[in-house]
Amino acid sequence: MLEEMVKRGASDLHLKAGSPPALRLDGQIERLDLPPLGVEELEALGREVMSPTQFQQFQESRDLDFSFGVKGLARFRANFCRQRGTVAATLRVVPMKIPSLEDLQLPVVLQELALRPRGLLLVTGTVGSGKSTTLAAVVGHINQHRRAKVVTVEDPIEFLHIDQQSQILQREVGTDTAGFASALRYALRQDPDVIMVGEIRDAETMGIALTAANTGHLVLSTLHTVDAAQTVNRIISFFPPHQHRDVRYMVSSCLLGVVSLRLVARASGEGRVPAVELLVATPTIREYLVEPEKTGLIGDCIAEGASQYGMQTFDQSLLRLFHEGKITREEALRHASRPSDFELSLQGIQRHADLGWQESSAARP
Repeated sequence: MLEEMVKRGASDLHLKAGSPPALRLDGQIERLDLPPLGVEELEALGREVMSPTQFQQFQESRDLDFSFGVKGLARFRANFCRQRGTVAATLRVVPMKIPSLEDLQLPVVLQELALRPRGLLLVTGTVGSGKSTTLAAVVGHINQHRRAKVVTVEDPIEFLHIDQQSQILQREVGTDTAGFASALRYALRQDPDVIMVGEIRDAETMGIALTAANTGHLVLSTLHTVDAAQTVNRIISFFPPHQHRDVRYMVSSCLLGVVSLRLVARASGEGRVPAVELLVATPTIREYLVEPEKTGLIGDCIAEGASQYGMQTFDQSLLRLFHEGKITREEALRHASRPSDFELSLQGIQRHADLGWQESSAARP
């Protein structure tokens, strides 16, 4: 099943007692032409891919996230759970080769942000939008171009990094450390230049990440938010109201950028292409971060900063992909943040922000 998954380029394999195995191909669920799996088969499969300690933990908690490798094939991130008293599993493929930022077709300015000596760089999007892969590509870029010490905290470890220019310590929650927050506290005593946190899930982890970014470290992490403006609000929401003003100042002083991702079906019908919103923390953006009444203007600021700073909104990214023939009109409209304005852009009645995108495109090789 795993070989078929890799061969067909699927992202996930879904296993459930009483149903045939299913793959997620280009965002859609497709069942394999195999007989339904039995309860005993799934129990045996769990024992085979888990260590004895992991299997014991699964028996006790009834939920388990972990990763494993198959020699010559790929690594896989696995989630085992119980549903209706039986085992179910979801396995996601993690390629052996870490893709580059160019391979992922991400904005060129992200390469420059990845090599900044300090600050906070966030990758956001929904589940399955490519956040972990993008974060791995950023660490890979640092590994190739900077002599630094990188400490990662992941749950579980997905991509395996081999030291090149940098030295990389990869710590897995549950195996190498008790949790994200405790690992971050200890990481500050491990002489890191770069700290990568697989996901920020609570106020304590966010607070330590902001402190680290404000004290001379480059901090990389992910959040489950749909765009750059929502990301700012999500950061603030981790903290009680009486701390919001101080948190806004901390974010404005350390934020480097926010990369938000949406995967869109290709016009050819084969595979998906990323639509990318990119915020770069300019002086104007920092002002908008501090003032709550101006935070809602961040989207327009991103659009207008296309030519000067290399920023872009989702709608600008979708417009470019449509003009390049990579996605259809229907898919572009379906994923647009402002469908009405986007429809006008397609008809040639363009907002000032879209003109900024055209200027940016004309200025680039």
